[in-house]
Amino acid sequence: MIGIIGAMKIEIEKIDSLIQNKSEKQIAGTLFVSGTLNGKEIVTAVCGIGKVAAAMCAQTMIMAYSPDCIINTGVAGSLSDKAGILDTVIADSLVEHDMDTTALGDPPGFISGIDTVYFPADKYVSSLLFECASGIGGFKAITGRIASGDQFVASAEKKDKIVAQFDACACEMEGAAIAHTCFCNKVPFGVIRAISDCADGSSHMDYAQFLPQAAAAAAEIIRLFVEKYEK
Repeated sequence: MIGIIGAMKIEIEKIDSLIQNKSEKQIAGTLFVSGTLNGKEIVTAVCGIGKVAAAMCAQTMIMAYSPDCIINTGVAGSLSDKAGILDTVIADSLVEHDMDTTALGDPPGFISGIDTVYFPADKYVSSLLFECASGIGGFKAITGRIASGDQFVASAEKKDKIVAQFDACACEMEGAAIAHTCFCNKVPFGVIRAISDCADGSSHMDYAQFLPQAAAAAAEIIRLFVEKYEK
């Protein structure tokens, strides 16, 4: 079974519309939709915005459905000139950029207990996502680090800080929390982000304009991934 999580309905509704033999279950305030797509069993969920909502959803999905892998799909702001609007970033690793215990001598992003800063994505899942993304809509796909935090990055100052500290190429609000949860549960995962804005002073305008197209592009990549995925 393949698990698919998006923060917003617009990021998941296209995938849900393609599911056959559909079944719905409400757990802990989240609607899980399961069934088949291209002959493969899948389960989807809209987790809501932010790291806590994303982690809760991923943990619930793991406990209720035991997916073989989890894909987090959606949109992100670009932190790199290598990724323009409607291009796609496939995470090779993720970091919680707002995790900060530097006052205790830890590096930025350090997760106590796990004792790591970066969560590496599953190589097979990520390479297959990249393969599927490379042929979509004439826009390019890149791999790189994605940074997540509980804030919509909308200033050049914040953008530059995240790049300087973590060498990330995109930022959003859920991926690293899902990566963190999957890491603890030993579930392979991948994160895909279509770029909706440039995470700067114009990001609020770009986001509103390009969100539907970016979400649609990400959904098509997920459809292709499910078709090609082999356990």
